Amino acid sequence: MPDYGQDLSFGSFLTPANADPQQPVRLAQLSEQAGLDLVTFQDHPYQPAFHDTWTLLSWVAASTSTITVSGNVLNLPLRQPAVLARSAASLDLLSGGRFALGLGAGGFWDAIEGMGGTRLTPGEGVTALGEAIEIIRGIWDAGNRRPLKVDGRFHRVAGAKRGPRPAHDVPIWLGAYKPRMLRLTGTAADGWLPSQAYMQPGDLRRGNATIDEAAEKAGRSPSEIRRLLNIAPQQQSDRWIDELTGLALEDGVSAFILASDDPATLQAFGEDIAPAVREAVGRERADRGTVAANARRGATALALRRDGIDYDAVPASLAASAIEPGDRGYDDVRHNYLRSGRPGLVLLPSTPAEVAEALGYARAQDVPLGVRSGGHGVSGRSTNDGGVVVDLRRLAAIEPLEAGEGAGTRIRIGTGATWGEVAQALAPRGLAISSGDYGGVGVGGLATTGGIGLLGRTFGLTIDHVVAADVVTADGRILRASADEHPDLLWGLRGAGGNLGIVTAVEIEAMRLGNVVYSQMVFDASDTTGLLERWGAAVEAAPRELTSFLILSPIRPGQQSVAQLMTVFAGDDTDAAITALERLADAGPLLDHKAYVMPYSGVVAPGDRHHQGGGDPVSRTGLVDHLDPATARAFADLAGSGAAYFLQVRATGGAAHDVAPDAMAYPHRHQNFLLTALGRSHAELDPFWDGVVAPHTNGLYLSFDTDQRPERLVDAFGANLPRLREVKRAWDPDNVFRANFPITVP
Repeated sequence: MPDYGQDLSFGSFLTPANADPQQPVRLAQLSEQAGLDLVTFQDHPYQPAFHDTWTLLSWVAASTSTITVSGNVLNLPLRQPAVLARSAASLDLLSGGRFALGLGAGGFWDAIEGMGGTRLTPGEGVTALGEAIEIIRGIWDAGNRRPLKVDGRFHRVAGAKRGPRPAHDVPIWLGAYKPRMLRLTGTAADGWLPSQAYMQPGDLRRGNATIDEAAEKAGRSPSEIRRLLNIAPQQQSDRWIDELTGLALEDGVSAFILASDDPATLQAFGEDIAPAVREAVGRERADRGTVAANARRGATALALRRDGIDYDAVPASLAASAIEPGDRGYDDVRHNYLRSGRPGLVLLPSTPAEVAEALGYARAQDVPLGVRSGGHGVSGRSTNDGGVVVDLRRLAAIEPLEAGEGAGTRIRIGTGATWGEVAQALAPRGLAISSGDYGGVGVGGLATTGGIGLLGRTFGLTIDHVVAADVVTADGRILRASADEHPDLLWGLRGAGGNLGIVTAVEIEAMRLGNVVYSQMVFDASDTTGLLERWGAAVEAAPRELTSFLILSPIRPGQQSVAQLMTVFAGDDTDAAITALERLADAGPLLDHKAYVMPYSGVVAPGDRHHQGGGDPVSRTGLVDHLDPATARAFADLAGSGAAYFLQVRATGGAAHDVAPDAMAYPHRHQNFLLTALGRSHAELDPFWDGVVAPHTNGLYLSFDTDQRPERLVDAFGANLPRLREVKRAWDPDNVFRANFPITVP
């Protein structure tokens, strides 16, 4: 029988006995300490000598840190599917993606009836299980805004709200033995989980054949379905290793789950048997040239491949993690925060060398190239339609540098991290980096474009503190750019990074910062022009510790117009903060005000990476010196025009003015505010912006603007553009990186 190419995993199958309530928990912790990947428990809710399995799984997940937990298998007749789906998603979120859903159709029907369940025939049980899987996956499909309706014979939902989404793609494993259950496994499940003790010789082979046939008829690859097996311990280690190796290579089993409550046996299984089997199987797979399961796809997925991409040529180091339009994980990587995407291939490198391989491969394809860090991408240039996207989310390490220059405050950050993750990592050290207003923003885009954040007047732009960068250049070299190494490249990366290479990590000087005062105000904005003027004047007169952003609602006839402020006072001097905030409060009629003392990590908490496209808006930006009467009136007129549905003003100034305009590619060092507007189309937004707002602006902010007209390059880079063209000519003469506001070289 085939080896399906799944990575091997090893686990324990423990008895949930409650005589000593903590014993199953101790054995689960021992399983983790022994290096096992998975801990499972049988589920017999009618058995008073056992813990409730779901409660036990939750307790074990909270008492461990790395091991995955699962029922083996959960008793579906006594667990309502929609509630089970939400319970599973919650446990997966709380455990950081450490849950797998093992399901069974039911058995011991007298006991199930005694607990209030409904007796089903074997055929009815399979039907009910299929309906339950549809409901569970539907609840997890949180990006689908339509209410969930499943009108099954045994399980129904009539307009259930979807969500929450689990932290990872939770696999559904079925305990199956009979042909109809095996066919359901092949068409709808992610794994087959039988027990070796209940099987006769040849059952694995016959079961695999049935599952494979059903999978192929459904357009799936049989390799998508993991083959798990509950096993009993053996006395002779060599014989045990040989048996498991054979089961992996000849019967396709990739997860071995040991049914034992003996601590010494569990420890030996994790520390001795599992590594030996992994080594033997890995060696044989290398000799055979076995293709990894993730690199195999069924007919349905293959039919969704896009033209212009040589899928068979994806480098071996990237093939297993590559995501195509037909893969279930595609929706998690296709979009960014506000822009929908339909890339033909998403590559997920884990090292700079793999980034270089991904770039070399992408250059050989006849399709667009996109590069994504956190996936926020307001302007939309980190995804595409039909192209290749190099997604850097796996390069997300956050490492304080403890030696050399900058020791203690210099932080090395992978560009695939998000700023919320960075803030959380730095808060215990009393450090912070100014980084926008939302924790879900990726490090790479912000740290190479600007970074107008809620600590900006105190500490300046994010790029002002970038002292070095690791970059993969257009020709595939992996370089470090710093003041001493390739300083021209570092100069260009700080402001136009997306044009010059793929930055895989940055070194940034963090600031000393404890708690901050975070304020949220709501104003009546009926006098929009006056509110903008007064707020702008108050911000400019405020101490540098204060940075404030204003969101203005569109002005619609018959509706009250409001403005919301997000303000940070960078410090825990509440008296000084109150004084500064009181001046802001005088900007207009105050409808609501809340203020908190909290770490900066609470202001920019980590955000969700599962983006859904966000409506595909267009965006225009402009930097202004002051919110003088004419500028404020122009922005207020835009709010009343109907051309924009979201309007924001960000304060930028203070420390950002301390840097010379030619110190880096980003030149805007005298303006105090950034105006941003989102609209439905450039045809609607551009005429009003160009005719009314733009005459008052002086420069734009690259990351927020979707206007690709050539004159925007002058607005973005000003007097620095000629030098930037020279840097572009030196580092990317073929214009490989042309998706992100392309800098043309004459």
